[in-house]
Formats: sequence, C-alpha cells, structure tokens
Amino acid sequence: MKLYYTPGACSLAAHIILNETGLPHSLGRVDLKTKQTASGDDYLKINQRGAVPALEIEPGTVLTQNVAVLTYIGQQSGNVALHPAPDTVKFFHLLEAIGFCEDVHGAFGALFAPDLPDVMRERLLANVTRRLKQVEAWLEAGGNGHMLPAGFTQADALMAVILSWAGPLGIDLSAYPRACALRDAVFARPAAQQARREEGLD
Repeated sequence: MKLYYTPGACSLAAHIILNETGLPHSLGRVDLKTKQTASGDDYLKINQRGAVPALEIEPGTVLTQNVAVLTYIGQQSGNVALHPAPDTVKFFHLLEAIGFCEDVHGAFGALFAPDLPDVMRERLLANVTRRLKQVEAWLEAGGNGHMLPAGFTQADALMAVILSWAGPLGIDLSAYPRACALRDAVFARPAAQQARREEGLD
C-alpha cells in the first residue's frame, strides 16, 4: 500500500493507523498547492479531487476519503478494535464515529481559507465551538477517554489530528478537557510519534 499525504493534514490519521497496525506501506508526499507529489508526478492523476489522503492499494486501485481509507486499513489488520465484523452494530458505530470526525473536520477546515472577513470568521468559530461541545459530550458519554467502547480506533486518530489544528488556527481548547486528553493520548502513542517524525513534524 502507498499512502499519499500532506504533513499534518487529515491524512496523518491514516499514517498513524498504518504505523499502529504494522502493515507494510510506503509514503508519497503531496503538495496541495501545486497538486504534485514529491517525485514530481501529477497528483490529480492519482486523486482527481486533489485532496489527501489517497491510499493506493495496488497499481491502478486507489481509495480516497477518510472513512474509506481508515476503514480499509483497519480491515486489513489483526487489531479487532480497528476492524469490527462487517454487518455488526460495532462496525456501523465505527463508521458513525469517523463520520462525526468529518463533521468536526469541516468546521475546523473552513478556517484555513485565506483572507476571511472578520464577520465570516466569527460565524465559522461559532460552528467550531458547537462541534467542540459535541466532541466533549461524546467523550463524556463514552467515559473511557476514547470515541468508542473498544478503545483506540481510527476515530481517535482522526479526531486527534483535527484537534491538533487548534493551535495554528488560534482556537482555545481549554474549555474541552476531554478533547485535549484524547488528543494528547493519541500523540503519545509510538505510532503517532513515528508518523510525525516521518512527516517532518517533529
């Protein structure tokens, strides 16, 4: 497998899960501005939407979108928490949790747009606050410090990556201690530390 990523982007979650599972893989860095890979290839020929992550399973077969990429990686692993049996409630709860992460992703991601008017930024920050309250409530209801009862899953990795954008975006997370604890616990994992080093983030 080959993971196409941009350092610190949401593709970092797939990178963490690949390291967590120990599945053999290679990496392809992508410049999202130029839509080129580090080797100079046209990334739009790999993923026509130009976003990361993209996971090349075999030559000519590429998965995109976090919900597909993260679920696929989990299904190839021997880690039961990462691949609940299909057609079970646990499987659909995993998809639900990843989908919720994407809701939070959308709220945070909108703030990366350049030259936002102050009024628009205030509206977007209000949506981020709404989503962060939902994250905190989700974690409080679960009671185990993770997104799901099974413990560490793809949803934790993705949520931690999204929450890591708070600093660069100037978002104060001090009112969300459970969210902060989740973020810190994920990035304390050896798989996450390795992924950060491999992406040049540390």
